[in-house]
Amino acid sequence: MAIGRPKGYNNRRWTAEEKLRIVKRYLDDGIGCSTLEKEEGVSHRLILTWVEKYQCNGIKGLENKKKSGNRFAALHKSKTLTTEERLKLIIAQQEIEIERLKKGYFVRGDGLKKEFVITKDWSLKS
Repeated sequence: MAIGRPKGYNNRRWTAEEKLRIVKRYLDDGIGCSTLEKEEGVSHRLILTWVEKYQCNGIKGLENKKKSGNRFAALHKSKTLTTEERLKLIIAQQEIEIERLKKGYFVRGDGLKKEFVITKDWSLKS
């Protein structure tokens, strides 16, 4: 039997204001983690993580930093690219490919037929 989230559990994105409200209840009002866990529906571990981030960085520590999506997707799909945008896209693609080669693999194909080929003991010169 696997230990983890209950069936049908969805990840929830908490806003900075919601996190701050919960952190303030914990710090200022002295409400315990187990009580907040039941009332707010957030794990005690996550509450303690938010408290630590708030104490170190203030409200900035509670802001969501993850940006959604691929920043090059719009450029890649756009049909009206300027020369500068097209060159930036090519440079970004080449930088990604260089990093892959440094790590020892490259990508063959694209889309659903994408294949990662390991280059260990493989020479690019042959």
